[in-house]
Amino acid sequence: MLDLEQVQYDMERWMANFLEVPHPELGGWPPCPYARRARLDRDFEVRLGVNPYFDLKVVSQTGIAKSVVIFVYESTAYTAKQFAIQIESANTEFLLSQDLLALEDHPDLPEVVNGVSMNQGTYALALVQNLTDLNTKARLVAQKDFYHGWPKDYLHKLFAHRQDPRS
Repeated sequence: MLDLEQVQYDMERWMANFLEVPHPELGGWPPCPYARRARLDRDFEVRLGVNPYFDLKVVSQTGIAKSVVIFVYESTAYTAKQFAIQIESANTEFLLSQDLLALEDHPDLPEVVNGVSMNQGTYALALVQNLTDLNTKARLVAQKDFYHGWPKDYLHKLFAHRQDPRS
């Protein structure tokens, strides 16, 4: 069973020690250029999830008060495929119509960009953000060549429900 205090600590450590750290393989950029500001401003929320589909259905009705809400699950509770299907279903059935998007991260679903593993690695995560805000921020960093050199297949999947900021 997950402990909220431990999970919050783990998420903050992941943000500070990975998401915020520039990587030469990513053109000198950190994996998430907005993670530091969100962490310092406490503009994120960590929630222990019960069921991804239903947790996301509830958040589609209540909205989010922070830049990102991170639902955390035991990685063994769902296979990578089951987890991805639930997140995709939630996106298409009710999140997108509420201008929200959930991105999944499961340890058994590797996300590698130029040799850098983007996964958190311990937990299965559903990261919920406002879609309009996400698109705006992606456009800003795209103008600075943030996505330059990223694999096209990865970007195609990343922008499946979003505006491609490179165009």
